[in-house]
Amino acid sequence: MTGTRVLVVDDEPGLVHALSINLRAHGWDVATAQDGAQALGLAATFNPEVVLLDLGLPDISGLDVIAGIRGWSRMPIVVLSARQDGEDKVNALDAGADDYVTKPFAMNELLARLRAAVRRAVPGDATEAVVEAGGLRIDLARRRVLRLGDEVRLSPTEWALIEVLVRNRGRLISRHQLLQEVWGPAYTTETEYLRVYTAQLRRKLERDPAHPRHIITQPGMGYIFETT
Repeated sequence: MTGTRVLVVDDEPGLVHALSINLRAHGWDVATAQDGAQALGLAATFNPEVVLLDLGLPDISGLDVIAGIRGWSRMPIVVLSARQDGEDKVNALDAGADDYVTKPFAMNELLARLRAAVRRAVPGDATEAVVEAGGLRIDLARRRVLRLGDEVRLSPTEWALIEVLVRNRGRLISRHQLLQEVWGPAYTTETEYLRVYTAQLRRKLERDPAHPRHIITQPGMGYIFETT
């Protein structure tokens, strides 16, 4: 795995130091972060080929870090956690982690898990972490939207909707797909939800909500997010 980039995220300095030494000794290119905000930033700038992530971070949950990365990338994420409860493992895997290793661990097993995660990765399955659209700056990693430099407060549902649109920007996304991805399979006929929430997003994000430039409706079909 010579030169393979790995991001190690853990708030235990001693463990991070030991992992870095061992990984570098085996040829890995290592970057480290001790909190979730730093991890999200490095995921976008260092662009690791695999992330080794602790769930118990001092600022935000490791699950939120997984969600932030999954908003724009399918890079492999291996959770390394002292939490051995089965529910914690299920929650991490449901959030988008690819593997789960509990502490204490054997270094040779951890290396094997990391190599396997890299081998399973799908090349090119990522987009930019930050998308610019006119006066909008949409940070998919940090789950933030700026309009003309000011942060826009979005509800979780508003964020989920804009995230799907931005990840698929320039492409028509059907009403059925949007409803399924944002609200779930039980809501695929609730088109009124889309009308309400796209109207809310336009009021917050568009310069002229009555004549939107970015969140475009294709009547009877779906929606497109345009960056121009």
